Amino acid sequence: MIEISLCMIVKNEEKVLARCLDSIADLMDEIIIVDTGSTDATKEIAARYTDQIYDFEWVEDFSAARNFSFSKATRDYIYTADADEVLDEENRQRFRELKELLLPEIEIVQMKYCNQLSQGTAYNFDEEYRPKLYKRQREFVWIEPVHEMVRLDPVVYDSEICIQHMPETLHSGRDFRVFQKQIKKGMRLSKRLHHMYAMELFISGGDTDILEAEPFFVASAEDASRSIDEVREAACVAARAARLRGDSHGILKMCLKDLLSEGSSEMCYELGEYFFARKDYVEAAMWYYNAVHETQSVLNIRTTELAEKKYQECLTLSGLQDL
Repeated sequence: MIEISLCMIVKNEEKVLARCLDSIADLMDEIIIVDTGSTDATKEIAARYTDQIYDFEWVEDFSAARNFSFSKATRDYIYTADADEVLDEENRQRFRELKELLLPEIEIVQMKYCNQLSQGTAYNFDEEYRPKLYKRQREFVWIEPVHEMVRLDPVVYDSEICIQHMPETLHSGRDFRVFQKQIKKGMRLSKRLHHMYAMELFISGGDTDILEAEPFFVASAEDASRSIDEVREAACVAARAARLRGDSHGILKMCLKDLLSEGSSEMCYELGEYFFARKDYVEAAMWYYNAVHETQSVLNIRTTELAEKKYQECLTLSGLQDL
């Protein structure tokens, strides 16, 4: 049977930490809690489960905190958990079986991250595989009978364990601060982070968040080194910011960048909102319709649901519903 170190980073998680640890503590052989500046009872709650509690100065970098937590682990594998996660009894049993039966060559175990949509989180799916269990010390293995080479890719196992994600509050504001700090430092966001930032803005960002992000995404939309997908994402954010500022030229400019490809539901929705605000309900209805029926979402799958409601409203306001 393998032994597992639980590594968590926490800050002000008094509302959910005990719930999380109650569901997983007895499955772990070592519990490491790294606190990044709690001002509530988080550390006192953690002390009921472990004496391995470490302080880490928050530097707006989740990876730095994760790496510090990993450096304290001593067991065969490391399990990462966020404080708003829970394992129910069925999946606790699956976890026990995994501990007993996991083959030693497995280096990463993925688990299903569940019920995202029902919790209103900044994701476009209800379930996805995420790497959650990591072999602490990797062994290098030679492969191929001739022209041999060391295997570089880890051996990954997709388990059937489902982790329930049950946040009490959303953390988008915290994420936006991290994005903005990295951008101001001159960091070029990777394609993955570029998508995550744009997606999170569209799903849970407020008007202020959109406007603060506008300079970055306008520049990104003009960046010839960005992929077409990144340009489309950037154009959607920049178009919304332009609409919020009442900048018709800015909306048109970003709309044309999106339409250089196949167009997106988000951009059609922005055009619908633009015309709706000007009480041109017939024109708005056309763009809402396109958002629902003629295009695909690139950032927020909820866009089509929002557009359908506005489309029906336009039909009523314009009198087209009676024709």
